[in-house]
Amino acid sequence: MNDSSWGAPPEAGYWGPSDQGPVQGAAPAGPAYDAHNAQQTRPMPIVPDVPAHGGDQDDDRGAARTGGPLFRDETPRTPPHQDPSSQVPFHQSQNPQEPMSSAAQPAPAPPKKSAGRDLGAAIGVGVALGAVIVASLFVVKAAFVGVITVAVVVGLWELTSRLSEQKGIKAPLVPLAVGGAAMVIAGYVRGAEGAWVAMALTALAVLVWRMTEPPEGYLKDVTAGVFAAFYIPFLATFVAMMLTADDGARRVLTFLLLAVISDTGAYAVGWRFGKHKLAPRISPGKTREGLLGALAFAMVGGALCMQFLIDDGTWWQGLIVGLAVAASATLGDLGESMIKRDLGIKDMGTLLPGHGGIMDRLDSLLPTAPVVWLLLVLFVGS
Repeated sequence: MNDSSWGAPPEAGYWGPSDQGPVQGAAPAGPAYDAHNAQQTRPMPIVPDVPAHGGDQDDDRGAARTGGPLFRDETPRTPPHQDPSSQVPFHQSQNPQEPMSSAAQPAPAPPKKSAGRDLGAAIGVGVALGAVIVASLFVVKAAFVGVITVAVVVGLWELTSRLSEQKGIKAPLVPLAVGGAAMVIAGYVRGAEGAWVAMALTALAVLVWRMTEPPEGYLKDVTAGVFAAFYIPFLATFVAMMLTADDGARRVLTFLLLAVISDTGAYAVGWRFGKHKLAPRISPGKTREGLLGALAFAMVGGALCMQFLIDDGTWWQGLIVGLAVAASATLGDLGESMIKRDLGIKDMGTLLPGHGGIMDRLDSLLPTAPVVWLLLVLFVGS
C-alpha cells in the first residue's frame, strides 16, 4: 500500500483491512477477498482484535496491524479526515514493561581519561634515542658532538619551515645550518669564547645571505634568523661544553636524566591528579599539580645524580640542580608552546612518532642546558 492510498474516501463507512481498497457490499465478517481471486492472493494472517486508535492501518505488504507503528523510529500515519492530535502517543500505547526509547534512557558513562599520546610509539622512540645517545656519549665523545649537531640542524629546518608555512617568514636555512654546526663544534673545542664568536659570525651570515632577496620582509626574516641561531644552536652549545670536563659524559647524562625525570614527573602526576591549570592560555594541558610532580621528581633525581655520578658532588647540591631543571624545563616547554600557538600548529614536525618533531623534544632541553652547565661549574668546577 503506498502513501496515496490514504487519500481514498471510505465507501462502506470504515477502512478496509486489505490492499484492495474499501469493502463494497460485503458483510463485515466475510472474507477479505472474493473466492474467484483466492488463488491469486496470499492468506491473511490472523490478527487479534485490538482497540483501534483512530482506525486500523495496513502495512505495505497488506498485513493488518494495530494503530501504533511497528518500529519505534516509524511515525504513525492517520487518514486525512482524522485529526492527528487525537492519535495516542506511541510510548503511551505500548506495554509499560517495554524499555523506553533511547532518548529517555540514561546517558552512557563518560569515557575513561586518555593519556593523550601514543605511549607505545613514544616509549619505543625514546628507548631508541636513549640507546644512540648513551652509546655515542660513553664510547667516543666526538660522536656525541655529531649527534648534537644533527639534532641542531634538523631543529633549525623544522623551525624555519614552520615559520615559512604559517607566517611567510623566510629565515635563511643555509647560513643557519652551517653556522649552527660551527657553533656546536666551536663550543666543544674552544669553550664559551668559541661559541660566542661562532654566534656572531652566524648572525652576520644571516644578514648578508638575506640581501640576495628583495628587500620586502628583510627585517622580519633576519630577525627570525638571529632568533633561531640563538634559540637552537647557541643553547645547544652548552651541552657540548659540559662534555669537555673530565667527567663530562656523566655531566651530560645527569643533564639528560634530570630533564627526562622532570618531564615524566609532570606528565604522570598531572595526568593522574591534575585539576588546576598552570597556564591555560599558553598550554591548557599543563597543571599546577604536574609542576609539583616535576619539582619533586627532579629534586630526588638531582640528589641521587649529584651524589653518585658527579665527582665531588653532594646530595644537597642535587636538590638545587633538580629544582632549577624543573623550573627551566617547564619554562622552555611553555616558551615553545607560545611559538606553536602563534604559528597555529600542534607540533613542530612528525619525525618522531609519539613525540612530534625534534623541536618538540628539544623544547625543555635547550633552556635547561646553560642552567645545568652553570650550576655544575659553580658547585664542582669546570
